[in-house]
Amino acid sequence: MRRLSDIRIEVEDRPGPPRQKAPPRAPKAAAGRPASRPQAGRRRWTPFWWKKMRRGTLLFAAIGTAAAFPLWLTHAVAGHQLHERLTGDAITLSARAGFRVQDIFVDGRNRTPREELLAALKVQRGDPIFGIDLSATRQRLEEISWVKTAVIERRLPDEVHLLITERAPIVLWQNKGHYYLVDREGQVVGDEIEEYAGLPLMVGEGAPDHAAELVQLLEAEPPLAKRVKAAQWVGERRWNITLDRTDGIEVRLPEDDPAAAWHELAKLDREQSLLERQVTMIDMRIPDRLVLRSTGRSQDAATVAPTKRKAQPGKDA
Repeated sequence: MRRLSDIRIEVEDRPGPPRQKAPPRAPKAAAGRPASRPQAGRRRWTPFWWKKMRRGTLLFAAIGTAAAFPLWLTHAVAGHQLHERLTGDAITLSARAGFRVQDIFVDGRNRTPREELLAALKVQRGDPIFGIDLSATRQRLEEISWVKTAVIERRLPDEVHLLITERAPIVLWQNKGHYYLVDREGQVVGDEIEEYAGLPLMVGEGAPDHAAELVQLLEAEPPLAKRVKAAQWVGERRWNITLDRTDGIEVRLPEDDPAAAWHELAKLDREQSLLERQVTMIDMRIPDRLVLRSTGRSQDAATVAPTKRKAQPGKDA
């Protein structure tokens, strides 16, 4: 799609009186015959281009009058009403001159429902093209959940072009028994999740506001990211990560610097196969120790503690 630009109105025939043409020369008289005289009383027809030019002159005169209307008068009731009337007259004249919507072109739509798009546009074939409020229309379009940005322009005399950028879901959010798609900005996009079942799942009040943070955290360690079953936003301040073991392993990340704890967990698994042990909970919230909960003997969990932490097996944290 070509680069969008400001709307310009270009008229080939500029308004003004027609140029005076030199009178045609009288034909030379043939030998032995006098030259024929011009016939009197012949009807003169107005050229088509002159009619078209006069209509264009009226149109742009009305538009110019409405545009040049003193702004200070619009604050008065009478002045505001006069301005609206002049603007309406200009739009009506433009429609009579042929500036009506005939085609609407949309680029970038993949997931945005067609019905919602048409309802936000509020434009139909035959509407005056200058009657479209571009700013208000763009605002309505960007209120659609799937639409991130929208650019709308007129292409005279009769086309409306729309370029939209849609949101890209990055996580699934489970809330009150329902699933929703959430993009990187924390915007809830929709609930049609069939094609996005492979996205990370998160739960918790306020979790969408931290969706980008969660994805960045998980992607820092791809081997661990593949094993994540769900992430829970706890107390509006930190994450609990559930890994995909048979009974699940709950990893409690700290509020401060969760990325460092996530990297440390990946190192422990590479060097000591921590996640292959009979461990059901790994608490990494305390800086100087690692609290584990195991389904077997407690000493099995204690042997994999890193040197900078003190192992403290227990039932809970």
